[in-house]
Amino acid sequence: MRRALELAANGPAAGVNPRVGCVILDANGHTIAEGWHRGAGTAHAEVDALAQLPAGAGRGATAVVTLEPCNHTGRTGPCAVALIDAGVSRVVYAVSDPGEHSSGGAERLRAAHVEVESGVLLDEAAVFLGDWLTAARLGRPFVTLKWASSLDGRAAAADGTSQWITGPAARADVHRRRAAVGAIVVGTGTALADDPALTARGADGRLLPQQPVPVVIGTRSIPGSAAIYSHPHAPLFFGHDDDAVGMSSSDSSSNGGSETAAAPGIDLSGVLEDLHSRGIHRVFIEGGPTLASAFVSAGLVDEYLVYLAPTLLGGSRLALGDIGVDTIGEQRRLRIDSVERLGDDILLVAHPANADSPTPAPGHTP
Repeated sequence: MRRALELAANGPAAGVNPRVGCVILDANGHTIAEGWHRGAGTAHAEVDALAQLPAGAGRGATAVVTLEPCNHTGRTGPCAVALIDAGVSRVVYAVSDPGEHSSGGAERLRAAHVEVESGVLLDEAAVFLGDWLTAARLGRPFVTLKWASSLDGRAAAADGTSQWITGPAARADVHRRRAAVGAIVVGTGTALADDPALTARGADGRLLPQQPVPVVIGTRSIPGSAAIYSHPHAPLFFGHDDDAVGMSSSDSSSNGGSETAAAPGIDLSGVLEDLHSRGIHRVFIEGGPTLASAFVSAGLVDEYLVYLAPTLLGGSRLALGDIGVDTIGEQRRLRIDSVERLGDDILLVAHPANADSPTPAPGHTP
């Protein structure tokens, strides 16, 4: 199973489908085939592994898979059926599939008299698949809120300037993680003040192979000269009006630009549901404090990435604003899951204290 997890990590970190690995063993426990899922529209891990075998070689074999074999027909057929047709006699998997349409593979296998065992390396596999599992269970993407701040919690100086609070090692870490998510979300305040490109770049400034979709939320217009319009993906804009939800840059050209800034009246849950329907299951919330505070207040943050720089700024430019906490009894408790030194800076990875189990910081693999 640990080898299957290693294989799963070869799959694309961003995309609608989970990363799954499969190892097939013969009757003597020897590995005879390996496979993994390479992205939407390609063979699932089980089928990929079976394809390595000559006809009949899978009869009586054991398939070890990181996720319960699927039981639905999409772009490809059900993996449970493929295993049954190959004559596999035993299937071992780590995590049950929570999908409404894809679950049920274990029952189908048992009905065909295939021995099934679940829960092997469950905790490790659940951490590896944490973001996808959250999306599958909740019908929305796994949400990571990221900010960089001084030790006194300021995200910018008094005049609003914020580049750069953290050093190059921390910024490189952010770009690596950006490349592993489906979308980066900002408010129009950040889009107007910083004119961010919202791309994932290497140390040499070149674009990384995987790029997140840029998303802007709010009600203020973004000028056509903004850097976001040069992004490899067309940006998505979400504003007050229902007809503005999900508008692309081309859709918004008729009214002089996108209508977007985090503001009361925008349904953040609806935004996430829309992104999920587009196949996005991991998002970064990157700014600014109004938007970040809105997501925290709504209880929609699954993970916090906080980059702390050894500097003091003072003033009122806090990384977070009002999150609906009036008394100490209402505080939002977090669980610190890791602390990492990045050059002179510190990265804290935290999750809501009431979360069932740790989930991975996007971009990390076992």
